[in-house]
Amino acid sequence: MKIVFLIGNGYGMGGTIRTVFNLAGGLATRHDVEIISLVQHRRTPFFALPPGVRMHALAPTRAWAERPKAGLLDRYRESRRSPVVPKPEKLDVFNLRTEHALRGCLRRGDADVVVATRPGLNLLLARYAPERLLSIGQEHVHLGNHKHDIADAIARLYPRLDGMTVLTAADRAAYERLLPTEPGWITTMPNALPPGDHPRSDLDNPIIAAAGRLSPIKQYPKLLEAFAAAAKAHPQWRLRIYGGGGVENDLKTRIAAMGLSNQVTIMGRTKDLTGELAKASMVVVSSRAEGFGMTIIEAFSVGVPVVSFDCPHGPREIITHERDGLLVPPQDVGALAEGMRRLMADGDERRAMGAAALASARRYGITEILDRWEDFIADRLTAKAQRRR
Repeated sequence: MKIVFLIGNGYGMGGTIRTVFNLAGGLATRHDVEIISLVQHRRTPFFALPPGVRMHALAPTRAWAERPKAGLLDRYRESRRSPVVPKPEKLDVFNLRTEHALRGCLRRGDADVVVATRPGLNLLLARYAPERLLSIGQEHVHLGNHKHDIADAIARLYPRLDGMTVLTAADRAAYERLLPTEPGWITTMPNALPPGDHPRSDLDNPIIAAAGRLSPIKQYPKLLEAFAAAAKAHPQWRLRIYGGGGVENDLKTRIAAMGLSNQVTIMGRTKDLTGELAKASMVVVSSRAEGFGMTIIEAFSVGVPVVSFDCPHGPREIITHERDGLLVPPQDVGALAEGMRRLMADGDERRAMGAAALASARRYGITEILDRWEDFIADRLTAKAQRRR
């Protein structure tokens, strides 16, 4: 079976790209798998392509990307938004040029299954997928996080898809309330851990890790406040924040202003997050919202417990409170600090939770997730065949 993944920009750095690469690599051990990126802004992907997976871009933005430099028609199309994809999705990815290229690709391609991986792509797939294709949409953020324009387009076009996957049971319930679909059309499909053996933390280093794009939704200023309070009683502890992007300079300024320059480090982007998390003894999540919580299961995979705000929607479906981590009330900086203090002070509890975290990580092993994907695809193929009769 040939399975194609559609991604906005597979050459960048981000959680969706990383998880799509993981899944594509796993499926490539059983199927013919290709990734199609709408745009390309650099010569090679930030993350290494998994063995057996091919990737190409439909609308590269540089002459070195195996196509002539964009002509007048391409430049005109790039300046005009796709009529199918509402404004909250980025113009540099979802424009007439990329839409035109994707329509041709879907029409001429030889895929059996096409999986789109974000709202704009799901909408385009729903609108333009030929009947011969099995079209599956994939969501990486929860429904409530979408702007009204996107939510309206979702309600209008998503039912044209042959199936849909979401990351949490809470999000599946939200979509089932919104969309009139048949039983089995939507399923909960968590992200998979990267394949292979993972290192294991000894849980003795006085290091706390946090990871994710340096954006407002991650609420790193609240993390800094909580860490500053917790570290007063445990000054030997250090905080490492992995990621890059938008608010990095503001965050560095805040660290200096709080007098935390010797205790908090912005580590930047990394291609080996699990290796870095294995150097820590605790991971902390301070987000306002999480679509899933990939950092949490990666921490679990190296035996590190997690302290997290009980924010919508992912953490509460991954962390078992008091067993493999701690859930604290959302936005309660004092409670987050107390959770951190608790694990800073008690090495035995850290180790007990770390062992439980390793056991919890097995739910997200690549083999189990691949089996679930294949079962879902088979079910959707059967349902599509029955509708044709």
